[in-house]
Formats: sequence, structure tokens, C-alpha cells
Amino acid sequence: MNETVDIKELNDRIEKESSFVDMIKMEMGKVIIGQKHLVDSLLIGLLSDGHILLEGVPGLAKTLAISTLSNIVDADFSRIQFTPDLLPADLIGTMIYSQKKEEFQVKKGPIFTNFVLADEINRSPAKVQSALLEAMQERQVTIGKETYQLPKPFLVMATQNPIEQEGTYPLPEAQVDRFMLKVVVDYPKMEEEKLIVRENIAKEFPKTNTILKKQNIIDARDVVKDVYIDEKIEQYILDIVFATRFPEKYGLEKFSAMINFGGSPRASINLALASKAYAFIKRRGYVIPEDVRAVCHDVLRHRIGLSYEAEAENVTSEDIITEILNTIEVP
Repeated sequence: MNETVDIKELNDRIEKESSFVDMIKMEMGKVIIGQKHLVDSLLIGLLSDGHILLEGVPGLAKTLAISTLSNIVDADFSRIQFTPDLLPADLIGTMIYSQKKEEFQVKKGPIFTNFVLADEINRSPAKVQSALLEAMQERQVTIGKETYQLPKPFLVMATQNPIEQEGTYPLPEAQVDRFMLKVVVDYPKMEEEKLIVRENIAKEFPKTNTILKKQNIIDARDVVKDVYIDEKIEQYILDIVFATRFPEKYGLEKFSAMINFGGSPRASINLALASKAYAFIKRRGYVIPEDVRAVCHDVLRHRIGLSYEAEAENVTSEDIITEILNTIEVP
């Protein structure tokens, strides 16, 4: 009985603490039409301190979404266009000799900001991708002998072209695993696109207001960690991730030959974190199975290695995740 009282108290607190979520969505809605899933994913990344990989054709408001969010939160934003000739120094910065002071000085790169849009990340070679990796994972950058901490909050939103395009370097598995979510952005519906066209040909493009400080986001992250997750839900998350590794144990023998590798422990951690953040966005103090199912595709789609058999039979990681969710018993 005591636990239910606590849950009620927690629920009330989180409902109060999460009131800014609706305000963010309202401000984003002035500029971003449709793309609700993209906005939710950005909020999940922001609230659970994770990075986001976006895949989709150009022109779907990916840059606009993150620059709008940085404006709403009063945070610094930088956009880095990844190209085949980009160098790690262009990203993290370098040592420059000052003749006036007769010494080397650090010139920090565009990575020293709160929101980074890494545009077309798979167009740059491995050396640049690995420079971004340290920044994403360790939240720090090494220039020369010195190590510098990155500002908080720090969120990387990387976009990648669908791999079939020419001149792309696929991201290695270890790098892709660093992204909490991989979100596939699709075309808007016709009604939405009509509004987008109207908005863009009007005299004035809508402006968003700054409604939050960076500290509000850092405080909100602590509250998200307090969202209650039951042991049964934890077991559900582990069953889903383990089914990607050992499908035969869950009655999914047909996928055994199709999966080269399943989700790492990072997948389980991120699935739990994203579920908590999703519950917070829905202004609830506890996680329900629907929260796990809502974020499952985004957390797992880039963490399942497919074999040639899967490609030959046109089976995608999406199909496998959907099948797992349909098979595993919901608590």
C-alpha cells in the first residue's frame, strides 16, 4: 500500500515538473509542422542525455528542428557540414601559434556548444567520425596535451543519407551504438505540406520564444531519473533485448540465421532511459509497457546486425523488432 502512495506522490510531482514539455511542443509547433515523432525524439534525447541519429532525404526540417529547440532552450547551436575533406581539427579545434604572445594557444572548434547538428555524418572519413565519438561518449575533447570538458547540456543530432547514395562511408557498428536513438524521418502528409508551403511563402516566418534556461534541462534530467520503473517492466526490456541476441530461446528460430549480432547492454540501458523520458513527456511518474513499445524501434533499429540471409529475404531490423514485440508477453 505504501508503494502506491509513493507512486501517487511521484506522479503528482512529475506532472508538475514536466509542465514545460507542453510549452516546448507548442513553441516547436509554430515552426515545425507535423513531424511529431521527430520532436518527441529530440525531447527524449535531451531529457535522457542521449544523442540522436536521423535518417531521411534532405529537406525534412531536420536542421530547423534542432536549431529551433536550441532557441527555445536559450542554448548555443552549431551546424557542422561533414564532407570527405573535413579534418578532426575542423571539428574539435587545434593549437595555433600566437606571434604576439610567442606561445601556442587553443582555438576551440564548433563542437564546443550545447546542440550540434552533424549534417551528413556518413560523408566524412573514419578519422573525423572517431573525433566526434570521443566528444559524444566522454563529453570531453583532447586538443594537444589538454583535455577540455564540453558544455552541459550537450546533444549531438547527426543526419545521414540513406546508405545507397554515392560517396558515403557507413558508420562502424561501435559508432552507431553510441547513438541512443536512430529516427527515420519521413515525408509530411499532404495537409501538413500545404501548411508548410503557406508558412514559407507568407510575409513573415513564425518566430519562437525562449522559454527555458539550460539549467532547467539539467534539473529536468534528474527528475526523469526518478520516474518509477517496475521490476516486471525491467524484465520486459531485458526479454526484448535478449530476443535480438538469442531469438531461438523466444520461439523466433526463423531469425537465428538472419541476425549476426543483437543489441548490446547499451541497448538495454537506453531502452530503460528512453522509456522513462517518454513517460515523463507523457507527464506520468511511472513507466508502462506502451512506453517501452513506443521507443523500442528507435532504440534498437541500428543495433541489430543483419546477415546476408536477411538481406536476401528482404527482412529489415524493423521487421525483426516488430515480430519480437508481437511475440514477447507484455507484463
